Amino acid sequence: MNYLVAVVTGASQGVGAAIAARLAQMDFHVCLLARDRVALEDVKDRIVATGGSAFVYACDVAAPEQVERVAAEVLRVHGRCDVLVNNAGIGNTNTPVQELSVADWDAMMDTNLRGPFLMLRAFAPAMIARGGGHIINIGSLAGKNPLPKGAAYAASKWGLLGLMLSAAEELRQHGVRVSVVSPGSIATDFGGKRAFGYQSTDDSWKIAPEDIAEVVAQIAAQSDRSFVSEILVRPLRKPPR
Repeated sequence: MNYLVAVVTGASQGVGAAIAARLAQMDFHVCLLARDRVALEDVKDRIVATGGSAFVYACDVAAPEQVERVAAEVLRVHGRCDVLVNNAGIGNTNTPVQELSVADWDAMMDTNLRGPFLMLRAFAPAMIARGGGHIINIGSLAGKNPLPKGAAYAASKWGLLGLMLSAAEELRQHGVRVSVVSPGSIATDFGGKRAFGYQSTDDSWKIAPEDIAEVVAQIAAQSDRSFVSEILVRPLRKPPR
């Protein structure tokens, strides 16, 4: 296969859909992963309508058997994975830590931390065999700072940062670059309008999904002589209170 292949999780909406569209503009054949096949088909149609190439794979990234099945199918059909974007995530529940249910904790860790691990585990061997590739993870500034009423979310993103920066040290010797993009508040419905403690529902001050997509594009296009390990992306303006 002579074309480049990108795999994007959580691609059915928001940041994931924006990343997929941007990579398609760069002539990647984009594999769209999420649980909602109908929503993925809509994203695919929009990409194809603008001249891009996209493929739909319904997958729960927290389920090992589904991840393994989809990875095997992607590699069978396309023969490679040049860029893996771990974007799928669950938003903050805005719940005091002592009131958080075990089920909510498990769901957060399964999607936000277990999922990226399973995806890396499924695709890194093919990247190692080819001698290169990018694994780009969408973290959060909550993975760098305390988050009141968001301990589980913060823990999952701190864990993602530790996992992927450690993986970067292991995989760089094989030519595989691992990066973490940690945004602040983004103008999507992720986690609910007030999930991170902001009282206003005005999104005008927030980062746009396309801003994060552009950062991912820059990472994917970087020189072969270096790699970007971590990028923090903040809104230019402070939120209204």
